[in-house]
Amino acid sequence: MGQFLAANGDYISIDKIDKDSLLRLVDRTLHEEAVELDVYDDQAIKNQAHQVIYKSIYQKLVDLQKRRQEFIDESARLFLDEYERYRE
Repeated sequence: MGQFLAANGDYISIDKIDKDSLLRLVDRTLHEEAVELDVYDDQAIKNQAHQVIYKSIYQKLVDLQKRRQEFIDESARLFLDEYERYRE
């Protein structure tokens, strides 16, 4: 454990996550109905650095999942505000 699924289908150690991979995970969380995340378990992840990174990313993605519709609605509203402003 302590890994994430990269775009190429390989599992990569969580400490090797880069900005593009993180953005891909956020994008999938926002745009897919069912995203599977392994529950954080400090007993399953032996490396302390991996624990800290995985726990942080896991908590943020779970929170984003819970607030998914709110985030989508807010983004649409902001887009509409800008559209209306430039339309005038």
